[in-house]
Amino acid sequence: MSSPAWVVFRKELRDTLRDRRTLVAMVVVPLLLFPLLMVGMAKFSQSRAAEARDKTLAVAVADAEASSGLADYLRHEPGLEISEVQDVTALPERVRTEELDAAIVVPAGYGAAVAAHQPAPLQLLHKSSDDFDIPRTRLEQALGRFEQKLLDERLRGLGIEPRSIDPLDIQRTDVVSSRELFGKLLGGLLPYMFIIFCFTGGMYPAIDLAAGEKERGTLETLLSSPASRLQIAFGKFAVVTLTGFTSALLATVGMYVSVQSVTGIPAPVLAAVQSVLAPGTIALVLALLLPLSVFFAAILLMLSLYARSYKEAMSVISPLMIVVVVPAAIALAPGVRLGLGTALVPVLNVSLATREIIAGTADPLHLALVFASLLLLAAGGMAACARWFSREDIVFRS
Repeated sequence: MSSPAWVVFRKELRDTLRDRRTLVAMVVVPLLLFPLLMVGMAKFSQSRAAEARDKTLAVAVADAEASSGLADYLRHEPGLEISEVQDVTALPERVRTEELDAAIVVPAGYGAAVAAHQPAPLQLLHKSSDDFDIPRTRLEQALGRFEQKLLDERLRGLGIEPRSIDPLDIQRTDVVSSRELFGKLLGGLLPYMFIIFCFTGGMYPAIDLAAGEKERGTLETLLSSPASRLQIAFGKFAVVTLTGFTSALLATVGMYVSVQSVTGIPAPVLAAVQSVLAPGTIALVLALLLPLSVFFAAILLMLSLYARSYKEAMSVISPLMIVVVVPAAIALAPGVRLGLGTALVPVLNVSLATREIIAGTADPLHLALVFASLLLLAAGGMAACARWFSREDIVFRS
């Protein structure tokens, strides 16, 4: 014979899966959001970057002395369309309105400074843009090559070989692994998304299974069944926990699908992403999210049970999203690390621990503290939720 709690669980799960809002929040959004975001952003960024790199830049050169040789040098640089002008005052406006991509002003005194072996003044007018400032970078690289040419000529004029002024040849080797670098850069964003899905995935079922049933008048019918209050509470509680956890799990699947769909990812980055998506790493992350889902389920179900109607439950629970987002967002701030203190802060500890797991730098002691605090929270939430269902003034509040 089936346990009453199991019967309640199956009944509530069946009703939940019939609700389109729940299915969208639990399945469609987490499963499609990562592919849409990552594939869409990657394609757009690659397209914009390629367009900015291939674009022919319109650059005006205003040479007060007409003897710098800069305009002639830049004409031999690929991707630059050089025009010489006399009116300096109109250049800022022409750059601002994007008639020109940039302008270079060579002021009076430039030639004298070069002849005296002093730094020669040069003004670059540009407009910061949303294409990664690639046009400015391209022009600065061209000016850097012109500067190096002048430096080589100056040194040879003094009888000095240009290479002799470089006393050191520094060989840089970054010992950080590609996985650790990826984890530090993006490891804060991924748990942020997982936590949000964990919360929103359980939100609609929690509202429907308590406040919704109150409003429909079906909660009283369920309470008059042979199942005890505790069994009813655990049946509903298990459904909300399952939907929240499933939402986070599907977000992981969506991330995996999106990585496989994006083309043009550099090999080191792809290797780092694949190491992050290894079964052991995913299992650890999901193990963190499970007790968090239990805690969220308890809070959501208690607030929903307290509300008189579906609308009131929405108005009470929706602001709670901010309470969840803030500690998750704090983990994105530079310098915030997992330690003995932060390991005990709900939500923040999950976000920081997930980041360390993704980067492959998690400390076992800190992880143990995070798990212990989450299990205590989950147990406390379950006990509080069960007690909430036993109070007549809450269940029949009107």
